[in-house]
Amino acid sequence: MKRKYILFLICSLFLCEVSAQTMEQARTLFNKGDYEKAKPVFEKYAKSQPSNGNYNYWYGVCCLKTGEAEEAVKPLEIAVKKRVTSGQLYLGQAYNETYRFEDAVNCFEEYIADLSKRKKSTEEAEKLLEKSKADLRMLKGVEDVCIIDSFVVDKATFLHAYKISEESGKLFTFNDFFKTEGEHPGTVYETEIGNKIYYSEKGENGNLDIFSKNKLLNEWSDGRPLPGSINASGNANYPFVLSDGVTVYYASDGEGLGGYDIFVTRYNTNTDTYLVPDNVGMPFNSPYNDYMYVIDEYNNLGWFASDRFQPEGKVCIYVFIPNTSKQTYNYEAMEQQQIIRLAQIHSLKETWKDKQTVTEALQRLEAAISHKPKERRAMDFEFVIDDHTTYYLMSDFKSAKAKSLYQRYQQMEKDYYQQEEKLNSLRQQYAGANQQGKENMAPAILDLEKRVLQMSKELDTLEVNVRNAEKTK
Repeated sequence: MKRKYILFLICSLFLCEVSAQTMEQARTLFNKGDYEKAKPVFEKYAKSQPSNGNYNYWYGVCCLKTGEAEEAVKPLEIAVKKRVTSGQLYLGQAYNETYRFEDAVNCFEEYIADLSKRKKSTEEAEKLLEKSKADLRMLKGVEDVCIIDSFVVDKATFLHAYKISEESGKLFTFNDFFKTEGEHPGTVYETEIGNKIYYSEKGENGNLDIFSKNKLLNEWSDGRPLPGSINASGNANYPFVLSDGVTVYYASDGEGLGGYDIFVTRYNTNTDTYLVPDNVGMPFNSPYNDYMYVIDEYNNLGWFASDRFQPEGKVCIYVFIPNTSKQTYNYEAMEQQQIIRLAQIHSLKETWKDKQTVTEALQRLEAAISHKPKERRAMDFEFVIDDHTTYYLMSDFKSAKAKSLYQRYQQMEKDYYQQEEKLNSLRQQYAGANQQGKENMAPAILDLEKRVLQMSKELDTLEVNVRNAEKTK
């Protein structure tokens, strides 16, 4: 008899682990946060007793926690009507994830008022309220953009789906570029001529930060974190830089709609900082993960990735026609459901206004996909002789004097970048030092600034001398 009881107990525990069979088992799993296994039982009870507030609450929360926000709304609305504790907290979140931001705002405001009456903490609810208000503002500014195509690929190899022109640079995973192994979520952007990279790896705070490196002869300089607020909060990854060299797109999982959001910033050469990043908004960003925003100026096509509404391990790549300036839909003149569909990218064809424009863009996309990159000639450097001639190898020089001068130029350029890196490091130390430390560091910084400025002038002069020597060979 004892053996049968033990066997029964083991079987019961096994069934509970696989999936709940009873309400008691489901409640246990729910309290442990194992919502997937608890959900079937709550669904059965909620359907059998549709007016029961608790059953609908448990089922609604399980749906919300397992990525079925649409399914969560109705049972949570019933739970709120039945005044189930915390029902409004989760209903507001379900509204928010389904882009019903106005409903979410109202729900959280009512919840906060109720908590205040009961003298309960409102801190969590107030944060959610502010986020819903920010998301509502974003919904009112959905960009009117033409999205011409989309395709679902494996997340692990999603960069292979980006077919961008050589003029737009190159994209790599961190492991592919640096020849490393192991799990590393970072990506690398290399400029068209291969003289600079932007990449993501863990910084001093333990989060992913974006760094840059310059090519020095046959090696890379030390990595330098991008200045400004790019790396200020959360993980920063997926950098891409326009051909102007100052406009940077990247993704961060700090403040935003949810998960990774896409941001844009621009470099200020006068202050060696980046401007305060702007969230690019909807439809590019969503309550899910959105990243790797690329503008191929040569093909006039834009690309970005999103895992919205995708199964685990998959990501959707969207291709769009970039706007020359941001244009938004008229929120006040549209039905709410229509603007939500556009924000979610519910249908590509709903974004099409000019068939000829779409046809031409699809032709450019087809050409980009079928294009075979030219084999780039071997190059050790890039040195412009004149408007018609650029050298990439030492053997390109015809003048022995010019070749000798250029070798001096290369060494001086390396020394210049090393001193510049040292200066930037001192400036960062200076910014975090106390008053006495700043006074001690100031003379060294001033001296180094003068030296770097002088080296820059010497480089410019030597550059001219190289050209003149080669042209008068």
